[in-house]
Amino acid sequence: MAGGQQLQVLNALDVAKTQWYHFTAIVIAGMGFFTDAYDLFCISLVTKLLGRIYYFEGDAKRPGGLPPNVSAAVTGVAFCGTLAGQLFFGWLGDKMGRKKVYGMTLMIMIICSIASGLSFGKDPKGVVATLCFFRFWLGFGIGGDYPLSATIMSEYANKKTRGAFIAAVFAMQGFGILAGGMVAIIVSAAFKAKYDAPSYIADPVGSTVSQADYVWRIILMFGAIPAATTYYWRMKMPETARYTALVAKDAKRAAADMTKVLQVELEAEQDKVEKLTEASKNQFGLFSKEFLRRHGLHLVGTTTTWFLLDIAFYSQNLFQKDIFSAVGWIPSAGTMNAIEEVFRIARAQTLIALCSTVPGYWFTVALIDHIGRFTIQMIGFFFMTVFMFALAIPYNHWTEHDNRIGFVIMYALTFFFANFGPNSTTFIVPAEIFPARLRSTCHGISAAAGKAGAMVGAFGFLYAAQTKDKTKTDPGYPPGIGVKNSLIVLGVCNLLGLLFTFLVPESKGKSLEEMSGEQEEEEMENGTPV
Repeated sequence: MAGGQQLQVLNALDVAKTQWYHFTAIVIAGMGFFTDAYDLFCISLVTKLLGRIYYFEGDAKRPGGLPPNVSAAVTGVAFCGTLAGQLFFGWLGDKMGRKKVYGMTLMIMIICSIASGLSFGKDPKGVVATLCFFRFWLGFGIGGDYPLSATIMSEYANKKTRGAFIAAVFAMQGFGILAGGMVAIIVSAAFKAKYDAPSYIADPVGSTVSQADYVWRIILMFGAIPAATTYYWRMKMPETARYTALVAKDAKRAAADMTKVLQVELEAEQDKVEKLTEASKNQFGLFSKEFLRRHGLHLVGTTTTWFLLDIAFYSQNLFQKDIFSAVGWIPSAGTMNAIEEVFRIARAQTLIALCSTVPGYWFTVALIDHIGRFTIQMIGFFFMTVFMFALAIPYNHWTEHDNRIGFVIMYALTFFFANFGPNSTTFIVPAEIFPARLRSTCHGISAAAGKAGAMVGAFGFLYAAQTKDKTKTDPGYPPGIGVKNSLIVLGVCNLLGLLFTFLVPESKGKSLEEMSGEQEEEEMENGTPV
């Protein structure tokens, strides 16, 4: 590859020392993920409360709960929105530019966060319908954040620490999850202190105070705050030089923007930009034979690994409540009042996030540019497979009371290796290996495949994990294949993820143009390989 071929602007970004603008970019891009994780996560904290408030049936033994179809809609509708948003905004980010679209997605997130807490009426149908409507559009905005945040960060970063920077943006999810738990803890503790109520068994009606209706609304609406605080900074961020030069073909603006950011003089190389972008190899579209030849297998690799990972990653929600009840972190629902239950669930989920989720992300940030994406993804899938099978095969052994703690440790390790592993790398790699004019689109496609896996994980397993015995299933569910067999299926998904990882190239230490082949001269020039 000819050294002189790379644009000076892009080379300056590649070799730049880590400096202040890198960190501002991480925070600005990361706040989207913070909000994203907060919004997707906090719904699981309040579903039980919604059941108690709106689906109370006067049963003396157990509090009201959301029927299966309502529960699936409330938790899953945001995923559907996210999938649509990833495809749409991924495509738009390549058409209009990363920055223009970036503000739009944030605006949608802010408006829909607030609106999802303002659902109409007192009637269960009205509340759930409006909640689902706004959560779909909230998901749509969140979906746009995936391809755009990853692409912006990868295009701003330098070659040496690019992996760590993109991983750091993604790791903000961990803090979003923590914030969701903390807000729920604070809000429910405050309401519990002010409006104390008897336990459900003592007084089925009185255990849910009317003020409890504010609790879930406040928790959901709080998601608008972090998004609103970064809106101004997002609008001030210049468009990435790679988009301006390689896609919009405006060398002058790219040089001017990056001169400000890097604080070094850069010349505009308009003729070089035109030469690069007009080369036949930089013209092919997403559905061309040339794309298939160059990047077809890469796209298969990034979509399948993300799809398989998310099946396993999102079906964990399934076991969370069983695990917490099993370890005695959450007493049986009848012994608590409505607000206390929110407090207990939030506390338990925050503990899990603190111990296993957050550390995994930062292990990736620390090690990714030393051991590479491929290695981390292989290690992660390998250990997730091992731990899933270790939980599944002697499953009856783990359900005995004395072995509960071991079960939780194994469960936490599965999470740790998802985050120090494919959950982080499947987000990073698609932002590095495709050409600039298709980068955001291809990242969106990969992420959407992941969300499709998340839906399979979150809903398929809700039904699959039901026991085979008709009399013991959760109310409203048909019999399934049982938790043990479900865990075995998840283990197989992880194993397949391990195999598909071989399709994904290693991008450690290489420039983006080197990975996507955008600056190689035609294979031979003057008879010498370039």
